[in-house]
Amino acid sequence: MKRLKNFLFLLAAVPVLALASEAGIHLDKAPVNLADQESLQRGARMFINYCLNCHSANSMRYSRLQDLGLTEDQIKENLLFAADKPGETMKVAMSKADAKAWFGATPPDLSVIARSRGGDWLYTYLRSFYRDDSRPTGWNNTVFDKVGMPHVLWSLQGELAPRYRKEGEHQVIERLELVKPGSVTLAEYDGMVGDLVNYLVWMGEPAQLQRKQLGVIVLLFLAFFFVVAYYLKKEFWKDIH
Repeated sequence: MKRLKNFLFLLAAVPVLALASEAGIHLDKAPVNLADQESLQRGARMFINYCLNCHSANSMRYSRLQDLGLTEDQIKENLLFAADKPGETMKVAMSKADAKAWFGATPPDLSVIARSRGGDWLYTYLRSFYRDDSRPTGWNNTVFDKVGMPHVLWSLQGELAPRYRKEGEHQVIERLELVKPGSVTLAEYDGMVGDLVNYLVWMGEPAQLQRKQLGVIVLLFLAFFFVVAYYLKKEFWKDIH
């Protein structure tokens, strides 16, 4: 029984420990706006062009992109590269065996990555890669140390190099500095990543806006019904009180 209690305690402490391990990382605020359909459309294009080569989104169908204002023809012509029909899920063409051989682990499915990590974490992570020749891929990340994922957006952002400061006996990264420009400016890159993260947040729960709107309607109804119920109660019990 004592062992069982210890096990349950450790199990309950895992999320707390995970949060504590990332508590020292500064996360930038992601520009998430699920009402901005143009941003979501740009983010969907970024996801399919850059992320879907390695990462799947098996809980999302291409046809669901119509909720973003795209027509079925637009999806077929511009976004349907790894599938034949819009009704198919966003599967990745790369096999799990190849992925593990190339990256050391199978890239995770990204259907609900924003609900797992959070938009701010993703936004900061995708802007924090830097060159590190000691890593197999040649890249590292200040948010996810010793990350196995290469910087697939490096041609857009360019190459960043770490600048260190001394804390006691250790050298820590103070900031990242652009040493080789990419095809867009850093401000433009931040905007593109913002669109991508916006889409990832939407993909994690496409009905989020409708859920919130419905929640407001339900609360307003309950508030109205409370007033009606209160006066009905007074009318029913007036002869007793």
